[in-house]
Amino acid sequence: MQNVSIDSPSRIALVTGAGSGIGRATTLALLRAGWCVVLAGRRAAALQAVIDEATQALPDADVPARTLAVAADVTREAEVEALFAAAVARFGRLDFLFNNAGVFTKGVSIEDMSLEAWQALVDVNLTAVFLCTRAAFRQMKAQQPPGGRIVNNGSISAHVPRPGSVAYTATKHGITGLTKTAALDGRAWNIAVGQIDIGNAASDMTAAMQAGIRQADGSIRVEPVMDVQHAADAVLHMASLPLGANVLFMTVMATHMPFVGRG
Repeated sequence: MQNVSIDSPSRIALVTGAGSGIGRATTLALLRAGWCVVLAGRRAAALQAVIDEATQALPDADVPARTLAVAADVTREAEVEALFAAAVARFGRLDFLFNNAGVFTKGVSIEDMSLEAWQALVDVNLTAVFLCTRAAFRQMKAQQPPGGRIVNNGSISAHVPRPGSVAYTATKHGITGLTKTAALDGRAWNIAVGQIDIGNAASDMTAAMQAGIRQADGSIRVEPVMDVQHAADAVLHMASLPLGANVLFMTVMATHMPFVGRG
C-alpha cells in the first residue's frame, strides 16, 4: 500500500467511530472531497467495509492509498497513542480530527443508574474525546507547519436533556466545556476547535426515535429524522475552512424535531 508524501496537496483527517453512522458518512464525504482519512473504530471489519464502499463508489480515486484503518479502543490511552502514531507514520501529519465516537444508553432515571454504567458512558463520550484531542494537540503543535482543526461531535443534549439521560447529557455538556477550552488553548498554535451538535440524523443510534421515544411530558412520540448525509456535509464544511476561520458551534437538525421548545 502506497504512502502519501508529506508534500502531497491532500489533507489528512482522522475520524473516530468511522465504521458506522455519522462517522461512516463523514469518512465517505471526506474521501469524495479528496482528503486522506484514517478510520478508527473498535471493529476492523466495519472500517474495511467503509473503505471498500468508497473504493467502489470512487473508481477513479486511489482510495486504498488515501485510507488507513486502525482498530482501536479510544477509551484506552495506549491505544490512542498508537492510533495517532500510526496515522503520522503513514501520512506524515494530521490536519483534521473528528471526535465522533460515542454511545447513547437506554433511558434510566438517575436513582437507577449504576456507577459502572455511568463510568462506562463517561469513558466513551468524554474521556476518549480528551485523549484524542490531547494526542491531536501534541501532533499539530509539533508538525511543520503547525496547526490543524478538531471538531467534536456534541449533541442537542449539549443544550437540553431528554428524560432519563443523566450520563449522556452530562458528557455532552462536558464536550462543550472541552471544546471551548481547547479552542482557547489552540489559538497560539493555529489549532481551530469547534463542535457540531446533531439532532436526529438517521443512524442506528436514532432508530428508537422512529419507533417512538419518551418526551418530557411522559408521552411516547415518533420524532422526525434527517438524512445522515446532511450531518456529514456539515462536518466537511467545518473541516474545509481555512484555519483563520472557525465554526465554534454548529447545530444541524431535523427541522421538525422537538428541540426548540423541548419540554
